[in-house]
Amino acid sequence: MMQLAVAEPLQSPKYIIETGTVSLNKHGEELCGDNVVISRRPDSVIIVLSDGLGSGVKANILATLTTKIAATMLEMGASLEEVVETVGHSLPKCKVRDLAYSTFTILQVCSNGRVYMAEFDNPAVFYLHKGKITEILKTERQIGDKKVKEATFQGEVGDFLVAISDGVVHAGIGGVLNLGWQWSNVARFLEKTVSRERSALNVAQRLADVCQHLYAGRPGDDATVTVAHIRRPRHLTLAVGPPKRPQDDSRMARLLAAAPGKRVVCGGTTSNIIAREWQVPLEVDLRYCSPQIPPLGRIPGVDLVTEGIITISSALEKLKALYEGRAMAEILTGEDGASRLAKLLWESDSVHFLVGRAINPAHQNPELPQGLALKEQVINELTHCIEKAGKEVQVTSF
Repeated sequence: MMQLAVAEPLQSPKYIIETGTVSLNKHGEELCGDNVVISRRPDSVIIVLSDGLGSGVKANILATLTTKIAATMLEMGASLEEVVETVGHSLPKCKVRDLAYSTFTILQVCSNGRVYMAEFDNPAVFYLHKGKITEILKTERQIGDKKVKEATFQGEVGDFLVAISDGVVHAGIGGVLNLGWQWSNVARFLEKTVSRERSALNVAQRLADVCQHLYAGRPGDDATVTVAHIRRPRHLTLAVGPPKRPQDDSRMARLLAAAPGKRVVCGGTTSNIIAREWQVPLEVDLRYCSPQIPPLGRIPGVDLVTEGIITISSALEKLKALYEGRAMAEILTGEDGASRLAKLLWESDSVHFLVGRAINPAHQNPELPQGLALKEQVINELTHCIEKAGKEVQVTSF
């Protein structure tokens, strides 16, 4: 069974730390023996990956306790020594082996790109700088009975950090590959993958897919991949609906023109307003027709022009499906307006809605209270949906 965790971006003054996690359960087990906790702070993101002893329920408990304790203590400012000591005293012991054991990898990536890393008995973290595996200089510390490797270094925009459990390097052992998928082979695969993929979740998914294939669809061990990608923030401004007062048309158009990042216009009347105010042509684009979704439009300077409420409602449903854990490939690969809008919203870190409050009589009774307007209901639900994903949302009404 594959478990997919939605990639969540961290808002920061300088860089975005985008993360993605994918886990494979050992064949026949309902629970994964690995666990990942991602803790977000205003200035950094803390990632803790743990692999519990054995598999199934007991391994899951050991790994979950380790990640929860470590992430909480680090977030509260505890030292690594305190974390390791607390974890060692807190884990229940295996009666057969008289051992309370779980591995861990800790990554703290700051909004300025500074990286702290600690590893105990997990495979080494992959650090990809400018698309190539780059060596991390580590020091080794004895903490109690554990040897922990540590490193601190400065990351840059475009860097990837990939933490794995040993189920990844064991993939194919005794079957397709005699010695399993060695660390060096995984490193070469990651170099090829990040040359094509810029999403943390996509990189994690590609790596997990190969593991699943090498295990012939029956993983012999729990396997987890967690990816952190350091990148610049992505902004999106979306204008939808004509302003209630015609004299606000120019203000909406000016705000959209001055907006950083990507720009989207939804709705036929809104598109006409923007094209008129910008004094540019508006064209219909019939290349990506769909029976369910109206065709697109084209306005110079706008990244996406769509129909209004039908397209936005469909995009909302696609985002909900993503946040419920459905595979991205099934949802965001379409070229219709709803798929492209959902993809832009999914990939953005901050979204500014420019919402015109004029009532469309085709959608509801104009005598209803303003707050009951269908368009505003959908926008409110969409806003709530993307805020839950950790994105910054601003709404300006006209």
